[in-house]
Amino acid sequence: MKKTWLTFAVVTTMLVVVTFFSIVNGSLEIGVAELIRGLLFGGNEDVEVIKDMRFPRIIVSLFAGANLAVSGLLLQAVMRNPLAEAGIIGISSGANFVALTMISFFPTLFFWMPLFAFLGGILACFLVYSFSWKSGLSPLRLILVGVAVNAVFTALYESFNYRGYTTTSSAKATASTLSQQTWDDVQTIVIYGSIGLILSLLVYSWCNMLALQDKTARNLGLHVTRARVIISAIAVYLASVTTATVGVIAFVGLLIPHIGRLLVGSDYKILTPFSILSGALLILTADTIGRVFLAPTELPASIIMSLIGGPFLIILIRRSDRIYGG
Repeated sequence: MKKTWLTFAVVTTMLVVVTFFSIVNGSLEIGVAELIRGLLFGGNEDVEVIKDMRFPRIIVSLFAGANLAVSGLLLQAVMRNPLAEAGIIGISSGANFVALTMISFFPTLFFWMPLFAFLGGILACFLVYSFSWKSGLSPLRLILVGVAVNAVFTALYESFNYRGYTTTSSAKATASTLSQQTWDDVQTIVIYGSIGLILSLLVYSWCNMLALQDKTARNLGLHVTRARVIISAIAVYLASVTTATVGVIAFVGLLIPHIGRLLVGSDYKILTPFSILSGALLILTADTIGRVFLAPTELPASIIMSLIGGPFLIILIRRSDRIYGG
């Protein structure tokens, strides 16, 4: 328990440090004291620019990381599969395609974009389950089907976009970048994301029991099918809301749960809040690196995550025969 508390303290401290570093550094740099004075008393044009441009980006980064990390954690619990992650198995690309297609035809319904994304994510999840099932789910089969579903939805969107249907407002979300976030985006991801994160904290006991054999879980009073459906819906919801706001960012839900199990164990009561904090830290760090250390150019967080996550996925696939009895 002492190690767990220490781990949470370290991650929280790192999150605070990176957040402050991200606020005061970039194309416009400002001191911490000057920033605080400007926030408290106003009258500083640099602080106003940071409030309007950098704050939304940071807040969206934090929620995007938390949402994606918990989404991957829940998917792995449901599928008992270490390779399950929304950006890899096509859920994010499905959400992206359906949401942006609908908004392109009906731009006045932009406020409902998270709902359209959720429907697209559900569709992609259903396809992955359907095509992967063959007397059970094997880790390798699921990842191969997921990659195929991901490719199909990505190709559909690219074809749609190539023909010029995508509107300017919806095109922003496909860039997988955090550079164009506004306070409207903050409102969307904070409201919708908070609902999903709270729900994920409430189902930790179900996730723990799903780690057992189905028969054992039923004997403990768990309605296994219902639990899987509800947890899957929460996972898809979190990934879809994030995709509707920032585009497709893969590998967050792959990296964070595995790091969490190494550091704090497999109890979802502890692992879920850890994933929220560390997921937020990961995306904010990736975005800060791409924005600050490569100035004056920017490298999207999605590219940095792919550079990190790709090799990690290869390692997991090579070990998949020894994980979860796959």
